[in-house]
Amino acid sequence: MDSQRVFSAEQGSVGVIGSGTMGSGIAHVFARSGFAVFLCDVSAAQLERAQTSIRANLAREVKKQKLSEPEAEAALARITWTTDRQALREVRLAIEAATERFELKRQIFQELDALLSAEAILATNTSSISITRLAGVTRRPEQVIGMHFFNPVPVMALVEVIRGLQTSQATYETVDGLARALGKTPVEVNDAPGFVSNRVLMPLINEAAYAVMEGVATAEAVDQVFQLGMAHPMGPLTLADFIGLDVCVDILRVLQEGHGDPKYRPCPLLVRMVDAGWLGRKSGRGFYTYP
Repeated sequence: MDSQRVFSAEQGSVGVIGSGTMGSGIAHVFARSGFAVFLCDVSAAQLERAQTSIRANLAREVKKQKLSEPEAEAALARITWTTDRQALREVRLAIEAATERFELKRQIFQELDALLSAEAILATNTSSISITRLAGVTRRPEQVIGMHFFNPVPVMALVEVIRGLQTSQATYETVDGLARALGKTPVEVNDAPGFVSNRVLMPLINEAAYAVMEGVATAEAVDQVFQLGMAHPMGPLTLADFIGLDVCVDILRVLQEGHGDPKYRPCPLLVRMVDAGWLGRKSGRGFYTYP
């Protein structure tokens, strides 16, 4: 790998667009690794929630002796919280972590493309949407790439690094090196709806929901089968609640449209639960109830 293609924390800053669960987690790991981070969201209230979450997660790492108190404070100090995307003008890498909707991501990518320097890389944390399609809305398609982190970002080792059809080797090597600098394990994946992770995981969650809807078993029983019989750390419906049922439905619809295959059609029970506002952990109710 050409070391000149991998910028260090001293050579450039990182922008993260979207300060929800994934965006705040991505900002956390970059700041913990020494990078200056601009965390941007349209909502000041959401930024305040993100700051509270990151502070709590850093404190947890201190308690587990993974970081010292000064290291945690230094990491937090490296994050600039902003509602103004103009603040990202000088970043070397921008990572979009907005809701899983193409039109929203398209708007963000076009704005970043116009704002950032010609050398900057545009990455997306999308878990299902085509990198090639997102690259096509920019004037720098060779510098667009997928950087799919997994929740909780500070803990999970995997980053799916997804090449679009136009992604250059230099862009891939830079992002691969950055993932390693964060202590993550990058896995190269080519562009296809759902990539590897969600192309395999979402049909499992969907079929588990069908099993509940059709009265085959309760949610608890379905999850126990996978935990006790397949050694999964959590069952598929507990995981669905953790991901967010709305996110699961959005990804399944992307898979259905992208592959043109009805097998990805979201389970009607999942759709009804989302319509009811039962989104999982984040709303307090999904397949399970949370305090």
